[in-house]
Amino acid sequence: MNEKLWGDFEGRMRDLRELRSAASLLGWDQETCLPPRASEARGRQVAVLEAVIHERLCDPRLADTIAALAGEALPPDRAAMVRQLSREAERARKLPEAWVRALARAQSAGLAAWRQAREAHRFDLFAPALGKLLALRREQADLLGHGGVRYDALLDIYEPGARVAALQPLFARLSTELRRLAEMIAGSGRRTPAIEGRFEVARQETFCRELVTAMGFDLTAGRLDRSAHPFTLGVHPTDVRLTNRYREDDPRPAIFGAIHECGHGLYEQGFAPVIAGTNLADAPSFGLHESQSRLWENLVGRSLPFWRAFFPGLQKLFPEALGNLAVEEFHAAVNGVGHSPVRVEADEVTYNLHIALRLALEAAMIAGDLEPAELPGAWNETSRRLLGFSPRDDVEGVLQDIHWAWGDVGYFPSYTLGNLYAAILLDAAEREIPNLWERVSHGELLPLREWLRRKIHAPGRQRDTEETVRAATGEGLSERPFLAYLWAKYGELYGLARGR
Repeated sequence: MNEKLWGDFEGRMRDLRELRSAASLLGWDQETCLPPRASEARGRQVAVLEAVIHERLCDPRLADTIAALAGEALPPDRAAMVRQLSREAERARKLPEAWVRALARAQSAGLAAWRQAREAHRFDLFAPALGKLLALRREQADLLGHGGVRYDALLDIYEPGARVAALQPLFARLSTELRRLAEMIAGSGRRTPAIEGRFEVARQETFCRELVTAMGFDLTAGRLDRSAHPFTLGVHPTDVRLTNRYREDDPRPAIFGAIHECGHGLYEQGFAPVIAGTNLADAPSFGLHESQSRLWENLVGRSLPFWRAFFPGLQKLFPEALGNLAVEEFHAAVNGVGHSPVRVEADEVTYNLHIALRLALEAAMIAGDLEPAELPGAWNETSRRLLGFSPRDDVEGVLQDIHWAWGDVGYFPSYTLGNLYAAILLDAAEREIPNLWERVSHGELLPLREWLRRKIHAPGRQRDTEETVRAATGEGLSERPFLAYLWAKYGELYGLARGR
């Protein structure tokens, strides 16, 4: 093949990757330590970087190089790089630079308004910024093109190939079964032990660092910091940033937040060295990325074998609050099913009902059927229908997530897809890793990390999500393994039979 032509392509691809890394670091800084008055200046900085990235993607010389490589016999990894960048460049050419700059400014303003609204417990302070972001996302959907459903164009950014017409019946089936399971649990009469006491944040941080280290996260190539909303940023496999938040009255949000974000972080640290710094060093979809965080947080992190290994260490840190609690009681406490209004603190049974709520609302907003001013009322009504209750205020309700402050519309379904893929992957891991749960009960988490690294992380996005999961497990997307897992686990915890 023409190595000079490839060298030109590779140089452009890697430069784009570095520019995106710089933009991401500005975002990490904004979330963790940016002075309150600096948000406007940060918005301008990010807007300039995004405009430079957009300009490079739209450069006719890149289009010419991609077209020329289409006639070359490329190895599979190089062909995948060309395919990915071609798709990205084609999408960028449909978006004017003015729109790119406007979105970056609106995102910075949206984040600042969201924070102010949360502090004041007033959604109306955020509504104008949300309106601008929604208008820009509608414009983006029209520019990218769609088959009559704007939301499909935005879904495709996070889940290539996903469509509302396929997601809605899947969510309907899932929601029906989950509400039935939640009702049976509520009627079982069993109650989980309470976790009460004061849990010093510094000690929680110590325990969270011990957990992510045991999971195989390399803290010499990463960080664990605090933020208003937990998130993970992968700059490079040698620079992966995790953030978490803490409550002094309950260590569970921090513990499972750390495990969740570490699941993302292991993915970011696990790309094969040969693709690090290329556009293949990414997941093929956000749903597959979420499968890693949800697998670790719930299927592993809320299991009894996991806590047989790690509960003694937590007891030593908090002897007054946890010293007299048996590991089985703690396991029951971290698997309680209730009515949490906060998505990131919801139990496994009701979590996907939170996602169904957001899918319904943001699809309606993008379609123009729901205005920002109407959103709190619609949120509360949909929450009553799906979850059986309404939040106490907007911070507990419509203002709880950061995603809409960034204008990230179309992202939420990825969480549920991640749960479904996680169950499929763990089924396969149980078949292939000898004595998996016995090893977990002794704190040996690296065998599972290595299996996931080999099957999921290392290839990056050389193949699409379905191909990646089928290659790892022999199965494609289905809700059945996830529901089977929930019924088996919670049936035992609450003495239930699945019978129809």
